Amino acid sequence: MDGAEALDATQEECMSSSLDAHLGSECGSDPIGRQVADTIRQLCAASIKLRNTIISGGVEARSGGGDTNAGGDVQKPLDIVADQMFLDAAKASAIAVYGSEEQDAAVMIDPAAPLALAIDPLDGSSNIDTNVSIGTIFSLLPVGEEHRSDPTSALLQPGNRQLAAGFFIYGPQLLLVLSVGKGTRVFLFSPSFGGFVEHIGSVAIPEETSEFATNAANYRHWDPQIRSYIDDCLAGEEGPRERNFNMRWIASMVADCYRIFVRGGIFLYLGDGRKGYTEGRLRLVYEANPVAFCVEQAGGAATDGSSRILDIVPRDLHARTPLVFGSKHEVDRVARYVADPSALTDRSPLFGKRSLFRT
Repeated sequence: MDGAEALDATQEECMSSSLDAHLGSECGSDPIGRQVADTIRQLCAASIKLRNTIISGGVEARSGGGDTNAGGDVQKPLDIVADQMFLDAAKASAIAVYGSEEQDAAVMIDPAAPLALAIDPLDGSSNIDTNVSIGTIFSLLPVGEEHRSDPTSALLQPGNRQLAAGFFIYGPQLLLVLSVGKGTRVFLFSPSFGGFVEHIGSVAIPEETSEFATNAANYRHWDPQIRSYIDDCLAGEEGPRERNFNMRWIASMVADCYRIFVRGGIFLYLGDGRKGYTEGRLRLVYEANPVAFCVEQAGGAATDGSSRILDIVPRDLHARTPLVFGSKHEVDRVARYVADPSALTDRSPLFGKRSLFRT
């Protein structure tokens, strides 16, 4: 096979495993399925524009400072740019209402359209200055007849009603982690191909893990049950878990999440004793729900510490939630600690009282 033939073969392989082919086969031929697929294509186009803005290092990509959004976070210039890019994508799609972290209230687009889009346009934007991976998290929900009088109510459905969800990662590569309810796949943007091609055909999060992701600096603010769980992990081979754990924390949820998809692990961002943190800091509608949807479709689990994330009915667009997700058996174990750590038969009384963070 000469060089030209090899190139043609590579292009044919990309075509057969491309995102477009996947959407065509998995979203179905019914009108809603086609509109979900078309919306994902529009989001992909916006993600490429945003990626180009990020790598250009222009004024839009500087971190700077600005107003606070509805969640109380300081908006960076790139947050606002990203929000406008994805709002434009929503306007080019079959979207009735657009709910964004960067908007105080939902934006009405087309009340007769069949879909609602909830989105965090730029997750991890506090990491822009440090050149750490950042991302976009999105959720697509159906707009039923019961929502027609108030389409914004479609954004307040439990996550188990999502039609599709995923997130883009802007890092060394532009990646899309996507689920349309039939497993979770990873797609890679290929500039030579001009689109997204399949990178991981079927993500399977290992049920067991020896790695956790959390911000240990907040240890003193956590509930005793969570401190006990972390203490037991850090006790290593000599502790009740009888194995060594590693800790990883990037502080960009899309990056932490992707690592867990690739090699397993557990992510913990629960509520704590600080003012404004009692219900956690992550947003249920456009952060926790889409991540949980993808995690479950990859064989993992996602809870608020005890209850399944996808069964929670949001109170409002910007409602916060504690979040634990990742390897199923470890997520289940955290739930047992939250319920009653003393009931764990493999925890000795010694380790029930001991803390590795206190003398």
